[in-house]
Amino acid sequence: MIVAIHQPQYLPWIGYFDKLDRADVFVLLDNVQYKKNEWQNRNRIRTSQGWQWITVPVLYHYPEKINAVKINNTTDWRRKHLNALVYNYSKAPFFKEHRLFFEETFSSHWENLVEINVHIIQYLNRALGVNKEIVLASRLALREEPTERLVDICKHVQADTYLSGKDGAKYINFDTFAQANIQVTFQDFHHPTYSQLHEPFEPFMSIVDLLFNHGCHSLEIIRSQNRP
Repeated sequence: MIVAIHQPQYLPWIGYFDKLDRADVFVLLDNVQYKKNEWQNRNRIRTSQGWQWITVPVLYHYPEKINAVKINNTTDWRRKHLNALVYNYSKAPFFKEHRLFFEETFSSHWENLVEINVHIIQYLNRALGVNKEIVLASRLALREEPTERLVDICKHVQADTYLSGKDGAKYINFDTFAQANIQVTFQDFHHPTYSQLHEPFEPFMSIVDLLFNHGCHSLEIIRSQNRP
C-alpha cells in the first residue's frame, strides 16, 4: 500500500496529480502551517500572453494552520476566477465538459480555503480518471514532529510505502521510517509536453490547462513521461 501526502493546493499543477496517481491513498495535509506566497491559494493558467496567476484572497494570521485559513470574501474573486477560465479556455476542446462544475463551484460561497481546495481536488481526481482515495490529515490523530507525523499517517492508512516529493530527503528522518518498517520512495516526475491553445509550450500550469485541452486523454499524457 502506497501513500502520498501533500498540502491541499488550489487548482494544482500536473505533478500533483502524477503523485496522486502513483499512490493508493492520498492524504491532504491540511493541519500544518499555512505558507504565504506558495500554492495553497493560487496557481497559474495559460493565456495568449503567456500565463497569469489566479489567487484566492485570504485572511491569514500567523501561525494559522491551513484548515483554519479564511477566505477574504470582500472581493469578487469568484467571478474573476470563472471569467479568467472562460476567457482563456472557452475555445479549448474539452472546456465545455467541465464548465458546469466550475460555474457551480464559483457560484457557491466558501468560508475556508481548505474547503474549496478539497472540493476541486476531489473533482479533478474523478475527472482525470485517477479515482484514488483521498483522506484529510486533520481527521487523524497525529504527532507534531514532521517525520513522526508522516509515519503516523502511514500507519493510519496501513501503508507500507511512503511516496515523497523529490525534496523530501531534505527533511525526512529515514531512521524513523525504518524503525516503523515503512519504505520511502521518491516521485520522479518529468513534465510532459502537450498541445495548448497558444505557442510556445508553457509548462507548470494548473492541471486545468491539460484537462481543458485533452480531456479524457489527460491521464495518459501524465503517465507517458514517467512510466516504463
